[in-house]
Amino acid sequence: MKFLVLTDIHGNEEVSSWANKLIKENEADFVIILGDITQFGPKSWAENFLSAFEVPVYSVAGNCDPPKEIMEAIEEKANLMHKKKTVIDGVPFIGLGGSNPTIFNTPFELSEEEIESSLEPLMEENSVLVLHAPPMGINDTIPSGAHVGSTSIKAIVDKYHPRLVLSGHIHEARGMIEENKTIFINPGPAMSGYSAMITIDGDKTEIEMLELE
Repeated sequence: MKFLVLTDIHGNEEVSSWANKLIKENEADFVIILGDITQFGPKSWAENFLSAFEVPVYSVAGNCDPPKEIMEAIEEKANLMHKKKTVIDGVPFIGLGGSNPTIFNTPFELSEEEIESSLEPLMEENSVLVLHAPPMGINDTIPSGAHVGSTSIKAIVDKYHPRLVLSGHIHEARGMIEENKTIFINPGPAMSGYSAMITIDGDKTEIEMLELE
C-alpha cells in the first residue's frame, strides 16, 4: 500500500490541489491527515477540504481544530481515526488527535493521562500510530531548543515499538528518525508545501519526504 501523509494545513486553500497531483503521480491508495486541518475552524472549510480528495482520507483533528465540529466534518467526509484502530491491508493504524497541554490553551488539548488511557487499549505489534502530537524527545523541538512532545506517547512507543509513528504539530521539527526499530516521521506543515509518501510492503517500509518546488 502507498499513502500520502499531510499535517498542519491550517486552512491553506492550495494544499488539496497539489496533494491530489502527488496522489495521481504516485498512484497513492489513500491519504492520512495528522490534524490542524483548520486554523480554529470553521467546520465548512474542513468539509470542503476533505471532500476535495480523489482517494479515501483517514484523519485525526489537531489542537487548533475545534474538536466537536472538525471531528464531525471528518466523520461526514472521511474516516475519523481519533481513539480508533483501523486495519488497512492487514496493518493496524491507531489514531489519536489533539495534543498534550500547551502554553497557548488551544481548543483540542488532552491530559497526559487521557492520552495514555486512549492509546493503551488499542496498541498491538506492527502498528502505525497516526497522531497529531509527537512523543517527547522525537520530532518535537521548538526554536528555543525545548522539547514539547507527549511523555505518554513516548511511554507507549517505548513499550510497544510500533513500526511507524506519524506526527505533526511542531512545524519546525520536520524530519525522519529511526530508533529501536521504529521510524518516526514529521512530514512538515502542508501549509508550507511539505508532505511524505509512504509505501508499506510486508515488512518493508519506504518513506519519501516531499517538498513543493
